[in-house]
Amino acid sequence: MVSTVLPDLGTEILIPVCAVVGIVFSLFQWYLVSQVKLSPAAAAREAHDNGKNGYNDYLIEEEEGLNDHNVVTKCAEIQNAISEGATSFLFTEYRYVGIFMVAFAVLIFVFLGSVEGFSTSSQPCTYDKTKMCKPALANAVFSTISFLLGGFTSVVSGFLGMRIATYANARTTLEARKGVGKAFITAFRSGAVMGFLLAANGLLVLFIAINLFKLYYGDDWEGLFEAITGYGLGGSSMALFGRVGGGIYTKAADVGADLVGKVERNIPEDDPRNPAVIADNVGDNVGDIAGMGSDLFGSYAESSCAALVVASISSFGINHELTAMLYPLVISSVGIIVCLITTLFATDVFEIKAVNEIEPALKKQLIISTALMTIGIAIVSWIALPSSFTIFNFGTQKVVKNWQLFLCVAVGLWAGLIIGFVTEYYTSNAYSPVQDVADSCRTGAATNVIFGLALGYKSVIIPIFAIAVSIFVSFSFAAMYGIAVAALGMLSTIATGLAIDAYGPISDNAGGIAEMAGMSHRIRERTDALDAAGNTTAAIGKGFAIGSAALVSLALFGAFVSRASISTVDVLTPKVFIGLIVGAMLPYWFSAMTMKSVGSAALKMVEEVRRQFNTIPGLMEGTAKPDYATCVKISTDASIKEMIPPGALVMLTPLIVGIFFGVETLSGVLAGSLVSGVQIAISASNTGGAWDNAKKYIEAGASEHARTLGPKGSDPHKAAVIGDTIGDPLKDTSGPSLNILIKLMAVESLVFAPFFATHGGLLFKIF
Repeated sequence: MVSTVLPDLGTEILIPVCAVVGIVFSLFQWYLVSQVKLSPAAAAREAHDNGKNGYNDYLIEEEEGLNDHNVVTKCAEIQNAISEGATSFLFTEYRYVGIFMVAFAVLIFVFLGSVEGFSTSSQPCTYDKTKMCKPALANAVFSTISFLLGGFTSVVSGFLGMRIATYANARTTLEARKGVGKAFITAFRSGAVMGFLLAANGLLVLFIAINLFKLYYGDDWEGLFEAITGYGLGGSSMALFGRVGGGIYTKAADVGADLVGKVERNIPEDDPRNPAVIADNVGDNVGDIAGMGSDLFGSYAESSCAALVVASISSFGINHELTAMLYPLVISSVGIIVCLITTLFATDVFEIKAVNEIEPALKKQLIISTALMTIGIAIVSWIALPSSFTIFNFGTQKVVKNWQLFLCVAVGLWAGLIIGFVTEYYTSNAYSPVQDVADSCRTGAATNVIFGLALGYKSVIIPIFAIAVSIFVSFSFAAMYGIAVAALGMLSTIATGLAIDAYGPISDNAGGIAEMAGMSHRIRERTDALDAAGNTTAAIGKGFAIGSAALVSLALFGAFVSRASISTVDVLTPKVFIGLIVGAMLPYWFSAMTMKSVGSAALKMVEEVRRQFNTIPGLMEGTAKPDYATCVKISTDASIKEMIPPGALVMLTPLIVGIFFGVETLSGVLAGSLVSGVQIAISASNTGGAWDNAKKYIEAGASEHARTLGPKGSDPHKAAVIGDTIGDPLKDTSGPSLNILIKLMAVESLVFAPFFATHGGLLFKIF
């Protein structure tokens, strides 16, 4: 047994301490955001204090004055309406999802318990028949517990993210009166609260679960880490419903508001006269914040679980080397500290003074965190790994050196950065691809759609090469464990990634609140600039989520193949090939369901918004108030009803294929869905992002070229709005949900692998 530089006790202390530091830091950021006051008296007092301290020199020029009570009160009212709408939707969603969780937990228990006929006696281990392991019934009980634990943590992560976002949106609007820098810091800090809470919570709960399970499992690490895979399954199943439900909600409202408001009635975005405007802003929080949070938490939990499962049957697990075994968790712990330092650069080191500095500041976050994390991984690989060890590689043990494992993690980390930057190039209106799409609006919506689709397909090329290279390098060095830690490398800077990602919807809401509160044109310009940068960063976040999902899914696939005792997956056997071709079809079926759900929900929304404009006297003149509540109810009802069929497709496919066709066909289905799902997800997200920013490019009119296409309401602008509306369900519903489809099917197959290996393939047994 080779010892590591970092003792076991050091690991046991380091992981929880880093997690607690992350939680404390996020609470501190929350406290700083809360210092922006939302009551008129407090806001006036704050303005007065600023004057005494000599800060007031550049604030005086603002048209509305800092202590305009009316504006502050209005902002507080709007924020309250958005917060109430988001909370009530999430509670409704969680009620339905809670019932599913309990039902699925029972299913896990019954299926896994029946592997050995609910026997309570010890059995020979799967990978080493000379040793005795805990009974299958124990695996069933603990897998069920970890499934519920993962689901609960995912829900809490999403909910807390939504709370901080709805808490910060109006505060960002009020800070925009003092300048774009102040507003940026408020929005970014709020995003950081979510990022750090989620990363730290996910790590801490997983660490505690492992230690509690160890009390029962003792030296049976193979059984222990097999049971822990339920944690990833729980996290991802919640994410699926959060992403699909939230995505349908937000886009039904957005499409309805845009089509009637901007195209038919020619009123600006987020105009308070538009009945769907509150539902639209609520949607940003439930889809982009709560959904994204659960999604990345699921990726994080699954990549950790995949790495731990493979490690438990490698020399780390066989020799009970705790520090080396928990290497994936140590990487995540160091990631929290690295992201903390990176965040301070954005909020305390670099000050943003002009609008054009926003996007570079967010890009610097990615570069700094990646560079620092590379050093962090090198140190961790040196202190937490023996210099040489063996990794399980489909039945054999492969000798690996610690520097090779460092390269596996680093290649994943840098592949994430490349995917992020390519995504930014294709979706930011600072570069030619989006400007070309905007230019194509001169000849109408049809050419805009053609250019946008072509851009999306083209944007797949480099990310796929980046994923392919990282798979090749990491598999060559450390087999499936290498791929699992490469995925973890991509997700190691998850706190910064999420902070950048959550910043987008918060800025979007801030702009909406500025418009609804009737603030001046200059403030709306500032929030628009924050929002345009946020759109691009949201696309970068989706790129990360999709890239990491591809690696995670492959690592889980490897663990599943090992667990189901399949020696090779031969594409030329009919059993596997039929699985492959059906698996490749599933992302299309799933996308069709989610797109149609958005379409039918948007149809109801358009009819309702038209009805209100036609029947409420004085609505267009601004003398009567629209009925916001009805639109919120349409979105809520539609998303709850429509999220069930796509969810059922993803959750039931592995079960049906595994039970009736067996593990070989299931391995084909997993490979097929991974290969086609990644391509569709990247192209859908980038197409939608590009159309959105082409519209914003025309609206902002920042360059000579953009001014020839504008202003708002011109024919090219209307064509751009249509493109943006088509892109909405692509970038916020279908695209982001697909990465959950490929991960979730793989992790579910892994959890049920013992059952499929024992009782699966009924049809082939009969015939």
